[in-house]
Amino acid sequence: MKIQVGRNELLGALQSVIGVVERRQTLPVLANFLLEVSEDVLTVIGTDLEMELVGRARVQNLAPGKTTVPARKLFDICRGLPEGAEVSLEQSGDKVLLKSGKSRFSLSTLKADEFPSMGSATAAASEVRLKRVELKQLLERTQFAMAQQDVRYYLNGLLLDVAPARLRAVATDGHRLAFSELKRETGVTTAQQVILPRKSIIELSRLLDATEEEVVLVLSPGQAVIDIDTVRLTTKTIDGRFPDYERVIPENGDKHVLADREQLRKALARTAILSNEKFRGVRLLLEEGTLKLQTHNPEHEEAEEEVEVSYSGASMEIGFNVNYLMDALGVMHSDQVALELKNAESSGLLHEAEDRSSKYVIMPMRL
Repeated sequence: MKIQVGRNELLGALQSVIGVVERRQTLPVLANFLLEVSEDVLTVIGTDLEMELVGRARVQNLAPGKTTVPARKLFDICRGLPEGAEVSLEQSGDKVLLKSGKSRFSLSTLKADEFPSMGSATAAASEVRLKRVELKQLLERTQFAMAQQDVRYYLNGLLLDVAPARLRAVATDGHRLAFSELKRETGVTTAQQVILPRKSIIELSRLLDATEEEVVLVLSPGQAVIDIDTVRLTTKTIDGRFPDYERVIPENGDKHVLADREQLRKALARTAILSNEKFRGVRLLLEEGTLKLQTHNPEHEEAEEEVEVSYSGASMEIGFNVNYLMDALGVMHSDQVALELKNAESSGLLHEAEDRSSKYVIMPMRL
């Protein structure tokens, strides 16, 4: 293998793949990138056995071939080279020589045959095409509600629910639920659900930009493949039954509150300062035209904020985790937000005032 490539092109391919490489590995070869040269394209592959990332760069191919090199070292070297520098990579025995200007580096290699592959999608795959900005918004509006290291492993990820005329993203950690729907023709003939792991969702969000360019999702039993121009992400899916999220979303709240989203978010942020650091509870006292927010902590410190709202129902009191409220408000974009409540024991429903395509369910707390 021998190539010449611009530093910026090479760094772009390495940057799109480096996120999958863990610092601590069970197999030595997983700390490496697989470099493969064919025609005038360099393919860079990284994997952790659960997810595989493939990046590509245009190169001058002087001798085709493939090998593996230490991922972090190659990435750090390229990142440290001057902007616009020219780089040559050449395999010599069990080393790869990297030269750029007066810089020279010799990197150890492992056999390319030892590098694991995740294979390709099965014949039973469904293909969905949509704009990158559409998928990015679906993920941004829901991924914060994914669980972390929950024993209910199917919660440690995000559900993509695809039907012929819509695509939904849903995440829950058992205490809150985030739902977002995109209504459009998807090209699938039958509905399908897949749960993508947390790490894959975070990497996918990083790779997506807010453009009108196309992204292709190939969903099959046990595996999903996402193509974004020169980058391809392949991930195992989580094998488990996701909760029936439609039953969780309350639709019968008879107390409707309309508030200025940014004003409410800032008031919650201020009261959160004196909330209990462990339980993060905030008490909501709802009266005609006003919403009072109250917090206290074990040091007997208290905070109270009053927000003007549009509400004309009966008085009520309910407790929520203040972080859950702020997380939901933080991913909304409208000026006005709607809060629907039933009673102190029932979940609250948050959504943008004029748009119910994204909904946020939060379980109440006893304070």
